[in-house]
Amino acid sequence: MHSSHLLLEEPIRMASILEPSKSSFFPALTKIVGTLGPKSRSVEALSGCLKAGMSVARFDFSWGDADYHQETLDNLKVAVRSTKKLCAVMLDTVGPELQVINKSEKAITLKADGLVTLTPNQDQEASSEVLPINFNGLAKAVKKGDTIFVGQYLFTGSETTSVWLEVDEVKGDDVICLSRNAATLAGSLFTLHASQVHIDLPTLTEKDKEVISTWGVQNKIDFLSLSYCRHAEDVRQTREMLKKLGDLSQTQIFAKIENVEGLTHFDEILQEADGIILSRGNLGIDLPPEKVFLFQKAALYKCNMAGKPAVLTRVVDSMTDNLRPTRAEATDVANAVLDGSDAILLGAETLRGLYPVETISTVGRICAEAEKVFNQDLYFKKTVKYVGEPMTHLESIASSAVRAAIKVKASVIICFTSSGRAARLIAKYRPTMPVISVVIPRVKTNQLKWSFSGAFEARQSLIVRGLFPMLADPRHPAESTSATNESVLKVALDHGKHAGVIKSHDRVVVCQKVGDASVVKIIELED
Repeated sequence: MHSSHLLLEEPIRMASILEPSKSSFFPALTKIVGTLGPKSRSVEALSGCLKAGMSVARFDFSWGDADYHQETLDNLKVAVRSTKKLCAVMLDTVGPELQVINKSEKAITLKADGLVTLTPNQDQEASSEVLPINFNGLAKAVKKGDTIFVGQYLFTGSETTSVWLEVDEVKGDDVICLSRNAATLAGSLFTLHASQVHIDLPTLTEKDKEVISTWGVQNKIDFLSLSYCRHAEDVRQTREMLKKLGDLSQTQIFAKIENVEGLTHFDEILQEADGIILSRGNLGIDLPPEKVFLFQKAALYKCNMAGKPAVLTRVVDSMTDNLRPTRAEATDVANAVLDGSDAILLGAETLRGLYPVETISTVGRICAEAEKVFNQDLYFKKTVKYVGEPMTHLESIASSAVRAAIKVKASVIICFTSSGRAARLIAKYRPTMPVISVVIPRVKTNQLKWSFSGAFEARQSLIVRGLFPMLADPRHPAESTSATNESVLKVALDHGKHAGVIKSHDRVVVCQKVGDASVVKIIELED
C-alpha cells in the first residue's frame, strides 16, 4: 500500500504545512467537551469557552455539591444565549471511585521507600504515615506486590503530584504500602487506583442515583457519563433507572472505560451504550505503558464502525499550568483525530487550569489541522466494507450522500432529521465537510398537553464529529410538502452562509425524506 500512515492522505506538500491555519465558524469537526469548575464557571469564562469551540459541558460530581454545579449551569445558560452557541450538558457520576480523605487539607509529603498505611478508619488524620480512605474492602481486594496509585484529581503522569505504592502487607482492614517515589499530595481529596484489582462496589452508587434523579431530572441532562463502567449490565441497569425518570428516558449513556475489567467487556458494553469515553488517565495506569496506544486504536475503530461517538480524555495535561502543550501532547491530539475520535474531553485543563479558553482553542486548531490530512477515502472504503451488503435503506442513503458530497466537492451536507439518526449515520462515514443536521421537532401529546421533542436530539449531536445541529421551526414537519421543505432549506442555507461555510456558487448536498422516499440531491447556489 502506498500510504505511509493508515489514515493520512498522501502525499503532503511540506509548503502546505506552513500555511497559516484558517479560522472559521466551525473551528474543527472534532468536538470538545469541557469540564466546568472553579476556573470555568463565570458567565465571562463560559462565553469564552463556547466561542473557542466547547460544545459539551461536563459536570463532574466527584467534587462540588449540586448547588455549586447548578450555579455553574445557570451561568452556562446565560453564556449560551449571549453567544448563540449551542451546548449540551453531561453529568459525570462518581461511581466506585476510591478516595483518600484529607480533612485538614494540609499538603502531605511522602518519601521514596517510606512506609504508608491505607486505613478505612476515617477518624484518623491524613499524614505521611497514614492515609484514610473511603472504602473498607481494600484489604480483602489486594495482596502483597499489588500496585496502588494515589494522586490529585487524576494522575497526570508527572510523578511529583502522584505516588506509586506497592502493597507490602495486609494487616486486618489496613493495607501497608511501600512508596516507590517521593511526592507531595495537596488538596482535600485524592483519587486512589488499585491497578488490575476488582473493586467490589456498585457502578452506580446511592449518591449517584440521588444526583441523577434530582439535579439530572431538573436540568434534563443530555448525556450521562457512567464512570468505571465494567460490564454491559451496568449500562442496562442505568438505562432502566433513566426510563423511570420522565425526560431522562432520552438521555444518552456514555460508558466510561477506566480499567482492564471494562476493556475486557468492551464489545458487549459498546452494544448497550450510546457512546464510549476512554478514560486514558486511569487506563494508562491499569495497563502497561506500551499497551496504551493499542487499546486506543482498537477501541476507536470499534466505535467508528458501530457509528457510536468515541470520546478521548487526558490529552493536554500540561496546559493546566502552561500556555503551550508539549510536543508529545500536540502529536497525541492529532493522532486521536486520525485514530477516529469524535470528541476530546478536557478535565483539569478547563476545571482548574489557568488557561481554559486557550486550551480549547489550541486543541481545536490541532484537530482542524489533523482533519485536513485524514484519509477519508480509505476510511470510507473500510466502513462500507464493514457494513457489508445488502445495506439497509438508511445506510445506503447516508453513504451515498457522503460520496456525492465528496465527488462534487460540496461545502456542506444538509440533513433533515427528526430522531437525529439519519444525520448520525451520515457522520459515521466521516465526510470532510460539516453536516448541518436540521432537527425537525416532533409533536408529542399525552392527551393533556402538546409538546415538541427535538431539543434533546439537536444537543446530542454536539458530541459527534462533523455534526452541527440546527433546530427548525416545529411548524415544518420533516417529510412534508416540498414547499415547506424549501423554506426550511432556505433557513439552513442562510445559517450556513452566516457561519461562513457556504459561499455563492458552492454546491450543497441535501438529504431529506419526501413522503416515504429518502432523497439525496445536489444544489448549486447561484448567488
